[in-house]
Amino acid sequence: MSYIAERMNYIDASGIRKVFALAAKMKNPINLSIGQPDYDVDEVCKDVAINAIKNGFNSYTQTWGIEELREAVQEYYQDKFGVKISNVMITCGVSGGLFLALLATVNPGDEVIFADPYFVMYKHLVNLLGGKPVCVDTYPDFHLTTEKIEPVITNKTKILILNSPSNPTGLTIPKEDLVKIAELAKKYKLLVITDEIYESLLYDEKPSTIAGMYDQVILLNGFSKNAAMTGWRVGYAAGPEDIIQQMNTLQQYTFVCAPSFAQKAAVQALKSDMTQKIEAYRRKRDLIYEGLKDTFEVIKPKGAFYIFPKAPGGDGDEFVKKAIENNILIIPGSVFSDKKTHFRISFAAPDETIKRGVEELNKLAKQFL
Repeated sequence: MSYIAERMNYIDASGIRKVFALAAKMKNPINLSIGQPDYDVDEVCKDVAINAIKNGFNSYTQTWGIEELREAVQEYYQDKFGVKISNVMITCGVSGGLFLALLATVNPGDEVIFADPYFVMYKHLVNLLGGKPVCVDTYPDFHLTTEKIEPVITNKTKILILNSPSNPTGLTIPKEDLVKIAELAKKYKLLVITDEIYESLLYDEKPSTIAGMYDQVILLNGFSKNAAMTGWRVGYAAGPEDIIQQMNTLQQYTFVCAPSFAQKAAVQALKSDMTQKIEAYRRKRDLIYEGLKDTFEVIKPKGAFYIFPKAPGGDGDEFVKKAIENNILIIPGSVFSDKKTHFRISFAAPDETIKRGVEELNKLAKQFL
């Protein structure tokens, strides 16, 4: 007799976590795998958190989150995007918000559409809940368009997940395409979940959001990437009142609330000037793209801190295996895709690490040509 629930057969241990574990055992690896900022939480945010802790703000908050932060999130979207969002709730990171959103909406057999390549959680969580993940093949340009989405819509399609800028490709969905996607979602009465965790790390275009273009949108965002609060576990969701209410009910019985001190610090984080960080990552983006483009088939990222080259020889798993043997940590594209032709690099790393990585990856590529 097995005590393990059958649902666990539908998910795998994260390939990313496996590489993280491997990194801990290696001596001075060229680590281009980690999907978290290489800068620390701003000192002013640390001070707010420390003061909150010292002043006794250590208890549960309301499940919704503190009013101060909920209002600050609304102001942020109004000021940055000119969009009025409502029914804001504070979540335990975007991952927590995504889990609650899917748990509140996915019935067994419901089809959930998202782009391939995709962030790893989308497919596994949908499977876990008995839904059917439907991947839209966006190779080779990684652009998600209505022309690619509409053919996979069926009478069982319920949800469309968007991620812009994308993990793992760093590509964005331009505003004109978002408008068309909003019209398509309205036509088929789809619920849209938009994962905007990387919206503040954008290098070549003005930020845009599908929130405000269509009324059946659940917006997810947080503080792990822009504010480097990866371990503080604070994010937010906004959207239709009936769905957010159910997410809040589920949070009562799961996460309870986001960490109290982190919520206080997040208010300050929303006011932070991202200019220097964006400039630094634009430089890193250019450094790695220019370093790889003559050897690899690769598309220049528009945002986030990832680049998704095609493996020489077309086998990303084999290329990553060889890279790890050569002390270079990267992630196989098969972690994020139904294909295994590519691999993911995170350029959230010191410039010197990026330069070393470029040099070694170019050397390695010659063995496959």
